[in-house]
Amino acid sequence: MGEKMPVLFVGHGSPMNIVSDNRFTRSLAAWGKRLPRPRAILSISAHWLTDGTFVGCMEKPRTIHDFYGFPRELYTKDYPCSGAPDEAEFAAGLVRKAPVGCRLDWGLDHGTWSVLLHLFPRADIPVFQLSLDYTFNDWNPKPLRHHYELAKELAPLRDRGVLIIGSGNIVHNLGIIDFENVDAEPLDWALEFDEEVKTALISRNDTSLVGYEELASSALAVPTLDHYLPLIYSIALREQGEPLTFTHEGFQHASISMRCFQIG
Repeated sequence: MGEKMPVLFVGHGSPMNIVSDNRFTRSLAAWGKRLPRPRAILSISAHWLTDGTFVGCMEKPRTIHDFYGFPRELYTKDYPCSGAPDEAEFAAGLVRKAPVGCRLDWGLDHGTWSVLLHLFPRADIPVFQLSLDYTFNDWNPKPLRHHYELAKELAPLRDRGVLIIGSGNIVHNLGIIDFENVDAEPLDWALEFDEEVKTALISRNDTSLVGYEELASSALAVPTLDHYLPLIYSIALREQGEPLTFTHEGFQHASISMRCFQIG
């Protein structure tokens, strides 16, 4: 089936990174040149939240500009890749943890295409997305253990040449953000949580990452689960003995961790 693909986690940050030339976007461009060429890409983005779990099965996914109040230039950007409906249907069939439906009404949200624009700028690799089940029961979302176990079932995709990317942010607090300064000094609590996650990643302490509430400053660092969940999907796919390499570290706007890593 081809070369076994690594698994990535990307802290995607602000939509302004779509058009910015900065340390983060340059690191993505360099990273893309080092990666093996996949047959297809599966993206698990913080920005496709659904009632249930779905894959995008469209032949030609549209570029979704799901952000507001940004410069007009961002809304003219497009990522004209093809879809991967066969791989999407195969992925849906792998999952036993929950029913996975096929959707034709989505596309690629900015958590996906803003990253791919720098990693694979030619848009010549088929891409599909998996949604995050954000169903609330009794005011509580699905437990992280549910997502972790579901993600593990996607492992055979790697042997089929599918590159899996989780796209979110380890620390993501828009309520305490410095909007005016992208290079603002990171807040102490944000640094503390990011370092605790880094330590857990290095030591393969998935239990600690799934039970993130016990980590320092978790309530500030993860006020909502949407941007943290893609991390859970990425770590669940790490096999015994696989290396984990940090490809970028740093913060933007004081309270957004841009940490990225590669497994395998």
